[in-house]
Order: sequence, then C-alpha cells, then structure tokens
Amino acid sequence: MAASLRWVLQLHKDVPKAAKLYSEGLGFTVNVCTLRWAELELQPGPLKLALMHSPTSSDHLQKGYSSLLSFTVTDISSTVTKLMALGAELDGPIKYEIHGKVAAMRCFDGHMLGLYEPA
Repeated sequence: MAASLRWVLQLHKDVPKAAKLYSEGLGFTVNVCTLRWAELELQPGPLKLALMHSPTSSDHLQKGYSSLLSFTVTDISSTVTKLMALGAELDGPIKYEIHGKVAAMRCFDGHMLGLYEPA
C-alpha cells in the first residue's frame, strides 16, 4: 500500500486566530480548535490542514522558512477583501494573466497564500 498524505502542518503563535482566517476567509471547516492545536478541512476528505501553537513560529518565518498554500477561488477580489479583514496582507498587486487572476497574500504569522481565479 502506498503512503497517503494525512495533513499539512503550520506553526502559529495564535492558533484560534489562524483557524478563523482559514474558516472565514477561505471556507475551511474547523474540526478541532484549542489554544495549541487545530485541525481543518476544505471538504470532507483525507487531507487536513493542522495548525499547531509555537511561541517562536515567527522567528522561523523571518528566516524564510514558510509554507505556501495555493487555492483556486471563484472571486479573487472578494476573497482578498475577506482575508485582509481577518489580518492577512496582499503581497504585491493582483495580477491579471492570460489564464486568470493571481494574488499572493501573507498571513499574520508569515505564511503565504496563493490565490488563483481561472479566466
């Protein structure tokens, strides 16, 4: 039997705040959320996003160690607006490419989110 990826882990200083960003900004379902751990999923399935508390997570991120999660969205402008209201920052302008719109956003703990709206 081949291995299957169970979850992707991100370290955050404030796990509930990060869980709120993913749930309200991108539509994740929060299965579990405590001060130290959260488990989320975008749709029922085998892959989960795990968030774990780390008081030094930003130290690692300042050195360039970060995850980049990429999402296909139906409306990039409204998604950017929601994420900014939840504490994320646009990292450069929204780009209008021949294949669609793309944007990069940085979460409050430094993790990067890529957004893609197909043409």
